[in-house]
Amino acid sequence: MPFVKEKFYVPQTTPAFLFIMRTFNFTQGGAQRLLAKGRLLVNGKSIYNNGESIEGDIEIVYFKPSPMGEKALFHNKDFMIFEKASGTLVHPNTMATPYSMLDEIRSLAGDHANAVHRIDMETSGLLLASKHKNSERFLKGSFEKKLIKKSYLAWVDGRVNTAFSVEEPIKINNDYSLTKHKVFIAQEGKPSHTDFEPIAYDSHLDATLLICYPHTGRTHQIRIHLFHVKHPILGDPIYGTSFASANAYLEDILSAKERRIATGADRLMLHAQTLEFTYRQHFFIESKVDFIQKKALICSKEERVFNQVK
Repeated sequence: MPFVKEKFYVPQTTPAFLFIMRTFNFTQGGAQRLLAKGRLLVNGKSIYNNGESIEGDIEIVYFKPSPMGEKALFHNKDFMIFEKASGTLVHPNTMATPYSMLDEIRSLAGDHANAVHRIDMETSGLLLASKHKNSERFLKGSFEKKLIKKSYLAWVDGRVNTAFSVEEPIKINNDYSLTKHKVFIAQEGKPSHTDFEPIAYDSHLDATLLICYPHTGRTHQIRIHLFHVKHPILGDPIYGTSFASANAYLEDILSAKERRIATGADRLMLHAQTLEFTYRQHFFIESKVDFIQKKALICSKEERVFNQVK
């Protein structure tokens, strides 16, 4: 369990934030954030006041990495790149999350290391992580300034013969009563742009492998853009399937067999393939996963019962 509650003894009266800084080698800001989350307890009660002093027996809840031994695909003194598996979270979404990529990141590079961009849990592929706060600021800033280029591979439903672009604006969904989509296409949404190129077509599966180039970084951008053009990503449990199937998936009651039939694959067939950026020097990193062969996870067109509106 990555989040643990550990007992400590404070021999003399000490400001709470200072004890945390010394014990965990945190910055003052990091110590204050831990306090603000109520993770220091005295007599079972959380202490939130940054200026409060502590003495004697206390408890602290903190992230203690529990890695599974995933090795970085590439690393240097500033950052690392991992091959994230489909189904693995980048960060724990609750304190009860048993494992995430943060376990590997912090295990290899310490408490100041962090992922610098988002990848959906269902998406596999390249994940960039900083090793210290300076590289975190630089890399996150590079993403914000669109200085880091990414490409993805996606197996989609149906045949795609030519390259195309989608520039439909994307809006966050605030009403899940009619659709479980996290985002949708709407003119009042944020500008979004993705280019797509077909690489291969499998007639038995009626599936096309696309390379996808997102020029903006909206939530679920590739997924909603492909759904919009009626070529949803195979295995997508939210976009391209029925309301009932999406709801069952979100409630964790959709069986593997039901998912395969309802979505067309065992997992979301989307993979982060390349990263290109400059950090002191130019880097172009490509995934070593053979995503073409991942089509074995797609069921035949006769087997799947797609419920998307075409």
